Amino acid sequence: MDIALFTQEGLVMVLRWIHFFAGVAWIGHLYYFNFVQGAFMPEVDATVKNNVFAKLVPRAMWWFRFGALFTFISGALMLALAGHELRADFFQTPYGIYIYTGALLGTLMFLNVWLIIWPIQSKLIANGVAALAGGTVDAEAAKRAPNALLASRTNVLFSIPMLFFMGASRHLGLSIPEGFSPALVLGVVTLLILALEFNAIKGKLGPLTTVKGVIHCGVGLLVVLYALIEVIV
Repeated sequence: MDIALFTQEGLVMVLRWIHFFAGVAWIGHLYYFNFVQGAFMPEVDATVKNNVFAKLVPRAMWWFRFGALFTFISGALMLALAGHELRADFFQTPYGIYIYTGALLGTLMFLNVWLIIWPIQSKLIANGVAALAGGTVDAEAAKRAPNALLASRTNVLFSIPMLFFMGASRHLGLSIPEGFSPALVLGVVTLLILALEFNAIKGKLGPLTTVKGVIHCGVGLLVVLYALIEVIV
């Protein structure tokens, strides 16, 4: 008896399931940090904040960062299999263009988690533990908190079009003319996204300061990226 799960198609299904499971854990905690905890923390006193950082944030950050890791790994493996199947035609398909856009956003989000947000948050967690124990806190860590916030807000910004293009890769058509060269559309999309990532590293919050602002900007980014793809292709 042939078991579908033990075929290449079954492998892709398992990877997709891991991608969904880990992605829900990752993005769910991203939205929790930005939409819930971020609004809660300014309303409580220092003792409550220290308890949150010492006891709640470590648990949430574990699911957050490892959700990001397994989402990235499973997504990269699925892309490798799809690239092997489509070969040179990969970017000649709606799937290739849409999934590239979503994957670029997701990859930068993953890097923001592990290279910016987690290193800063780990120091803030240590500060919370030290404060509760009557120890000395690292004042420099607190000064870097806005950098983590900007990276986190940028991840919310990116997540809105990222989710759209991940879904569009399998469920939305795109009229691609014969002899189409993907270099221009991929180049423009890449430059726009990298410019926003540069702001995440070196820039300011601006309209991303509020939850409403980051949601509006995310929807706006989705519309701009989709319009660029449709117009250039």
